[in-house]
Amino acid sequence: MDIHSASSVVLQALTQATSQDTAVLKPAEEQLKQWETQPGFYSVLLNIFNNHLLDVNVRWLAVLYFKNGIDRYWRRVAPHALSEEEKSSLRAGLITNFNEPVNQIATQIAVLIAKVARLDCPRQWPELIPVLLESVKVQDCLQQHRALLTFYHVTKTLASKRLAADKRLFQDLASGIYSFACSLWNHHTDTFLQQICTRDEAAAMSSLERTLLSLKVLRKLTVHGFVEPHRNMEVMGFLNAVFERLKQFLECFRQVGPDSMCREKLEKTIILYTKVLLDFLECHPVPFIPLIQRSLEFAVSYVFTEAGEGITFERFIVQCMNLIKMIVKNDAYRPAKNIEDSKPETLEAHKIKTAFFTYPTLTEIGRRLVSHFFLLTEEELAMWEEDPESFAVEETGGDSWKYSLRPCTEVLFLDIFHNYSQTLTPVLLEMVQNLQGPTDMEDSVRLLIKDAVYNAVGLAAYELFDSVEFDQWFKNQLLAELQVRHHRYKLIRRRVIWLVGQWISVKFKSELRPLLYEAILNLMQDPDLVVRIETATTLKLTVDDFEFRTDQFLPYLESIFSLLFQLLQQVTECDTKMQVLHVISCVIERVSMQIRPYVGCLVQYLPLLWKQSEEHNMLRCAILTTLVHLVQGLGAESMNLYPFLLPVIQLSTDVSQPPHVYLLEDGLELWLVTLENSPSITPELLRIFQNMSALLELSSENLKTCFQIINAYTYLSPTDFLQTWGEGLCRSFCELVKDITNEGQVQVLKVVEITIKVSPVLGAHLFQPLLPSVFRAVIDGERYPVVMSTYLGVLGRVLLQNSSFFSSLLTQMAIEFNQEMDQLLGSLIEMWVDRMDNITQPERRKLSSLALLSLLPSDNSVIQDKFCGIINVCVEALHDVMTEDPETGTHKDCMLMTHFEEQKLTEDEEPPTEQDKRKKRLALQDPVHSVSLQQFVYEKLKAQQLLMGDQSFQALMETVDTEIVRQLQEFLQGL
Repeated sequence: MDIHSASSVVLQALTQATSQDTAVLKPAEEQLKQWETQPGFYSVLLNIFNNHLLDVNVRWLAVLYFKNGIDRYWRRVAPHALSEEEKSSLRAGLITNFNEPVNQIATQIAVLIAKVARLDCPRQWPELIPVLLESVKVQDCLQQHRALLTFYHVTKTLASKRLAADKRLFQDLASGIYSFACSLWNHHTDTFLQQICTRDEAAAMSSLERTLLSLKVLRKLTVHGFVEPHRNMEVMGFLNAVFERLKQFLECFRQVGPDSMCREKLEKTIILYTKVLLDFLECHPVPFIPLIQRSLEFAVSYVFTEAGEGITFERFIVQCMNLIKMIVKNDAYRPAKNIEDSKPETLEAHKIKTAFFTYPTLTEIGRRLVSHFFLLTEEELAMWEEDPESFAVEETGGDSWKYSLRPCTEVLFLDIFHNYSQTLTPVLLEMVQNLQGPTDMEDSVRLLIKDAVYNAVGLAAYELFDSVEFDQWFKNQLLAELQVRHHRYKLIRRRVIWLVGQWISVKFKSELRPLLYEAILNLMQDPDLVVRIETATTLKLTVDDFEFRTDQFLPYLESIFSLLFQLLQQVTECDTKMQVLHVISCVIERVSMQIRPYVGCLVQYLPLLWKQSEEHNMLRCAILTTLVHLVQGLGAESMNLYPFLLPVIQLSTDVSQPPHVYLLEDGLELWLVTLENSPSITPELLRIFQNMSALLELSSENLKTCFQIINAYTYLSPTDFLQTWGEGLCRSFCELVKDITNEGQVQVLKVVEITIKVSPVLGAHLFQPLLPSVFRAVIDGERYPVVMSTYLGVLGRVLLQNSSFFSSLLTQMAIEFNQEMDQLLGSLIEMWVDRMDNITQPERRKLSSLALLSLLPSDNSVIQDKFCGIINVCVEALHDVMTEDPETGTHKDCMLMTHFEEQKLTEDEEPPTEQDKRKKRLALQDPVHSVSLQQFVYEKLKAQQLLMGDQSFQALMETVDTEIVRQLQEFLQGL
């Protein structure tokens, strides 16, 4: 592409590509896409975005196309890679001048220069850094800023490279330019401070922008540019200077008004200074040790003393708290249990921390955290009144809550309390003691402090285990507080029920549960919505606890479940509905079948909620989870839900529908439990299986659940299922096994084995295309034991339960192997006997024994030749399955099941599903559980003896080891 002749057509295409008219836009985009691989195209783009007279949108688009081209075609090995000649020309053009007038375009140009630098600097582009260093010295403000902006993006990109060689190159760069970067930062910082003092805001703003950029450069150089930064005086000098500069900038922040144009940029700069310290601490904890004292003094001073009043802002407080937290809990500063095993620098750090965190300091920090930072703010109280659902969601960890001051203070409190619990426990208990007794409802401050103190006791529950008699406190004080109905006391009612939730799994006697359920029942009728939502959350924690007893909860189940359902209807926010649904799900899961009388209203409401939540996939996930537990609780009665349930499963598991991305996992689980609890197949339930083919093609982490669903259909209605979907399923399996792990192959073959077990004739016929590969693998001696065990399980089922099909398979394989059938059968038996040790499950070992025995009686010389091996396998299996009856002293087959009986359940046991019952009924027909191995061996040997005659049979038995014969006779004694 000739630059001069092409400029006009590329410019025209870019202009059209900025059009709002798709008829103009689409052809232009197609044309530009074709030019991407044309030589000279990026040189034309460079000329266009460097021409400041052209339309801004066109230049912006030219930069974006250039930037995307770097990602695709700059590397030498890329298809259609740019020539070295053109790249050299482009590199030179990119740093010819730094005078881009538009901020957004200037940033994009800086980013694309950094992208080229990542690939080419310093080897192919040694002049880049020297040019940037010279350019940041010029007097022209625009050029200086743009060069500094580019310098920052290049430094940031080079610092992010992680290969050892790249790290060394960046370290060489850092050591070469660090002094200059420090002087640049100092110069712009001093200039800003002078200008802000003279009230020259416009000039100060410009200098502050340069200060920020130069500080960003220094941050990357300091954190990533040195292996041992503590040995570099300039690095440590800069880090120590950070504290002084922070104080100066905080003072500036105090002085400028809220309307100052510098205020927002000042906040960013102050935060960036704290990030320098935090990043350095995270990457270099040992070199940070000399800075621990100053960091703690600085952070604690501004956050926990009057020094910070009027200066600090929320993000700065968060950063200071993070600094304290990282020092307190840093593993590099924690001595080993055996002090002699600790490194000297670890002991030094621990000594500094111990000297700083004195009793007065810790006491002040603890008190301030609780009595100042834990207090609900006016904004939070206003939200409680105006938007209670948003307040409740944020308090339990909503998205915006994650980035606010409150969680940061709570985490810091926990870390400090954990590390200094001996000092802080008496302080907190004293605060609790001071709040006992009646509270004046007009004293809003005291109510807020009580809320904050109870919050602290809840957060530190595990640390306070030995210091708080929570059961006594609950009975003597907290229970009464839950019964105070004054509208202002809702603050404490909500906090106390939350507090109980925190302690329920720590220390709460089982016999107190009924009192708690009574309280929960009352609070679920509280006039305040926030209290009701918090109560529901505590209920979830209570029923989730391992000491939960259904019998204690049942007297309250109907009323509490009804109130939970009312709450679900009352709340309107998606997040709150999800929260309440999770509680409902948890209750249904724990009480199981006991829920059946009370779910009518919920069953009627869920279809409406599903329809309303069409745009809220996460809420739909919560509905699916609720349905899973509901189906499990209803058991066979869940068929009444099918008009709603089956379309939900259909949508959730249809990979052609966009919502499947969110709903698939829960949808598959619901599909599975629906099948497991279904008493019989329905046409609609059978029809859903049309989704399975595409699911198997995905080969995702949900494959195991898919196999379980297939098995569930096989158990539920083998004939209907296999006749409708069997052929398609076999095709899917044939494709699947081509590209699947050994574990995946095992899962596929387990499905095949179960199908043949349930329906020997139809199953073997349908999966016939898969069986030759199984046979082949066994003959070839499959080397993975688990896979071999599964292969032998499949062949064992075919041989034992469909012998005619096995004969036809043997005929087919003999042709393939170009062998006589008898010869191939001999090889199969020999491999089977040899690899019996691969089979570890007793059921499968018995199956193999029955299968091999089924070849007897036989006058086939090959089978008689393998007789010894067959008997060896049988005796091994008899050892596995025979147990001695202590009453009669005789042996019996422990795997025999003679009749179906409902087992009595303990309280903790789940009742059997319909599928569990089907499996037990099937087991009564399964030879493994219906045929006595002992009797089968006896009958087969008798038949062989009858076929051969006594003398020949005796000769055959002599091929077996005498010890094996002795053991066999012992097992057959009495028959």
